[in-house]
Amino acid sequence: MTVESFDLIVIGGGSGGLGAAIRASKHGAKVALIEPGELGGTCVNVGCVPKKAMWYAAQMAEAQYIAVDYGFTDKPGSLDWPRFIERRDAYIDRIHTKYRQTLDNGHVTLVKAMGRFLAPDRIRAGDRELTAPHVIVATGSSANRLDKPGFDLGMTSDGFFDLRACPRRTAIVGGGYIAVELAGVLRALGSDVDVFVRGRLMSDFDEEMAYGLGDEMRQHGIRIHYRCQIEAVHEKDGVLMLDCDTGDRPGPYDAVIWAVGRHANTASLDLGRVGVATDAEGFIAIDDYQNTSVPGVYAIGDVTPRMQLTPVAVAAGRKLADRLFAGKAESKLDYHNIPSVVFSHPPLGTIGMNEQQARERYGADVHLYKQSFVPMQLALAHRPITTRFKLICVGEDSRVVGMQMLGPGVDEILQGFAVAIKMGATKADFDATLAIHPTSAEEMVLLGDRVPG
Repeated sequence: MTVESFDLIVIGGGSGGLGAAIRASKHGAKVALIEPGELGGTCVNVGCVPKKAMWYAAQMAEAQYIAVDYGFTDKPGSLDWPRFIERRDAYIDRIHTKYRQTLDNGHVTLVKAMGRFLAPDRIRAGDRELTAPHVIVATGSSANRLDKPGFDLGMTSDGFFDLRACPRRTAIVGGGYIAVELAGVLRALGSDVDVFVRGRLMSDFDEEMAYGLGDEMRQHGIRIHYRCQIEAVHEKDGVLMLDCDTGDRPGPYDAVIWAVGRHANTASLDLGRVGVATDAEGFIAIDDYQNTSVPGVYAIGDVTPRMQLTPVAVAAGRKLADRLFAGKAESKLDYHNIPSVVFSHPPLGTIGMNEQQARERYGADVHLYKQSFVPMQLALAHRPITTRFKLICVGEDSRVVGMQMLGPGVDEILQGFAVAIKMGATKADFDATLAIHPTSAEEMVLLGDRVPG
């Protein structure tokens, strides 16, 4: 068999893998990208893009009712799911086409096969054998499956995107970002939704904001069942019933969605053959430069234990390519102060530390500024959806180490503030910034006295 030689092999054609491959090719590297499925990975195919499309549809559904509250006389209608899915899928197809064109223009060799290690510098992909001094693993993650009776009667978050109609009654198992996002979308589109959570919602987020999100979800008509672990699913007379560890039998439901975490896609890579170390949960262990335990082998994106966000994977891949092929020896991604948004209803935004993290690190030096209000657009409609802002500061100069936002529009508001926080802004910098009135965003620069405690 002829062995094909490259400067870089990237295993995985998701956001991170594409970012690394394209950047490396721009630096003149000869690159092979191994991807058996559609380009774009989780984000484009069963994640960020189709999810945000559904979230926009849900926003339109809610906007109809707000319009009626304002005095418009049109009666709200339901979503034509098949028609909308056609639009969503066509949008995704255009992304696939753009990726293929970009790879062709960059002279990146796309190998449509599964890849596995033969040696640290040698990969078998289908009936081809490739070699390179640098190999990046960017195979992402997949939804967890549980060994519970009746698990397959439900669906994972991937299956949500196969729906062609809105279930009348939906049970969602889990309390993380996928669970709350799908709950909000389905409720806005007309489903009766129950969410089953073992602990609390959004366990990695600011506790106060997480409970606030729970309050707003209930305002939207979503029922949240805390401290309930689902043990089994049963089908009876065409509907689904659940077994809870408390002895309850919730149901009936037309759909059950499991949103119980994700695992790294590493089982088929033969990492053990070359000695690449993984952590206790199977994610590839890396240092700050994306290096694995094996020289010449790197990992980026959701296959690592770092933040599972598309921009993180893309930025890490590009920084790594700059280090390997552009002579930038210190190029690496700064994982501090990365903004993120949960597209719940309403959305939850965060950057930097939450209150619990800040107090653990800085103790009594932490002080808070908070504001809660009903946005003008919703107040006019007599809809009491509360926006909550929290600024977490430390020290005598009140340097901002964290920002938490919950409410309509925070997904767009947070990006600009993220720049300021990344630059080391203080509360005085916020105070010196004039407000844009009337907006929700202005409340962040009008925060008043410290919150005691």
